[in-house]
Amino acid sequence: MKRKIVIILMICIGFLLQSTVFKTLTIASISPNLMVILTSSFGFMGGKKEGLWVGFVCGLLEDIFYGRLLGMHAMIYMYIGYANGYFNHIFYGEDIKLPISLITVSELVYGFSMYVIMFVMRSRFAFTYYVTRIILPELLYTVMITLVFYRLIYAVNRRLEDKS
Repeated sequence: MKRKIVIILMICIGFLLQSTVFKTLTIASISPNLMVILTSSFGFMGGKKEGLWVGFVCGLLEDIFYGRLLGMHAMIYMYIGYANGYFNHIFYGEDIKLPISLITVSELVYGFSMYVIMFVMRSRFAFTYYVTRIILPELLYTVMITLVFYRLIYAVNRRLEDKS
């Protein structure tokens, strides 16, 4: 129970940081996606089930406050968290290569999903523009922020596992 409360608190803090602090620290109107970092991290640290519900909570927060379609972000984040949960058995906490790789792929999946849902469904096919102006800059910014935030998330996760 304590683990779930701490994770929900981390999601709320991550959402507040993403919505306030990192919105003011935008680079070319691009900000990092802390929800992808949290969803992916708890997916490969805690397994498929934990990744699924962390993704649902992260996505639901985004849907409630910023979404145009209720459940769209929740569904995307749930899939991302669940897919990252498959890597739980090969996860080694001190090695940062796997988390960086998984968060990179998760951010790409998120970016392409948003492209398909928000642009292709409305018959806007500016793929190269969307990739060069939105997906890749957000990916780079998220990966840079991951280098800092992953250590914090891992330390909290390890402490929670030691307590249980």
